[in-house]
Amino acid sequence: MKNPRHLLSSALFLLLFIVIGLPFIPLILSSVSFGWQWPNVLPESFSFRAWEYVLAGSSGTWQAVGVSLLIAFIVTAVNILLAVPAANALVRNHLRGKWLIEAIIFAPIIIPPFVAVIGIHLTFLRLGLTETILGVVLAHISPTLPYMVRAVMISYNTLSVEWENQARMLGARPISRFIHVVLPHLLPGIAAGASLSILISLSQYLITFIIGSGQVVTLPILLFPFISGGDPAVASVYSLLYAGIAILTLLGMDIALKKYYQNKNAATGKG
Repeated sequence: MKNPRHLLSSALFLLLFIVIGLPFIPLILSSVSFGWQWPNVLPESFSFRAWEYVLAGSSGTWQAVGVSLLIAFIVTAVNILLAVPAANALVRNHLRGKWLIEAIIFAPIIIPPFVAVIGIHLTFLRLGLTETILGVVLAHISPTLPYMVRAVMISYNTLSVEWENQARMLGARPISRFIHVVLPHLLPGIAAGASLSILISLSQYLITFIIGSGQVVTLPILLFPFISGGDPAVASVYSLLYAGIAILTLLGMDIALKKYYQNKNAATGKG
């Protein structure tokens, strides 16, 4: 008789595959299909023309991928610089009107992006930031920063002030205390917030389209026309490419975080 825990693990793995993996099967079939029409269960014929188009240099795919990743990583770096001191202030200080500050920070999670982006667009027009990567980066901070702040706040809530006080008593300066005491504890939260920041920035279409005015071309900008009445096969290829980039980015962050802790444990003599 099999171990109940093993059966539970197998059932959870199967459920995870159904929820996450199964939707990719129609995408893969669609990406290599030619004339796949309802109600056919499988494509009538297969062709790699969509892949050839997307991967060709003339399609602008790789330039869009580069711009998407550049914007996402810059946005995430700015979010980290803003979120760490903000989370520290919100968690450790008893501020008057703290609820109002948190409401303003987390408002983009609730308010539809279209509401905010119109005001942002009018302001950026006056500042000359439309049709620029800088303008798109600044606009992407609005929907991504709340997730980073929330993730870092959770890490700060589990960080005891006594640890920093002990380091202070041993003569550690503020920068040294932050690097050796605070930052290692915040890293998991920063990694979680960074993952959400990258994914949300990579998926932004409306903000990028309005602020970039069609001059800043990211992957969603290329994808959307094919989804809304274009070529379903090409749209499927772009969707798979987007999913692959997101998965590889998250795996890369996970590997880098594990490598950091392995090196840190080796340096401190821990197994």
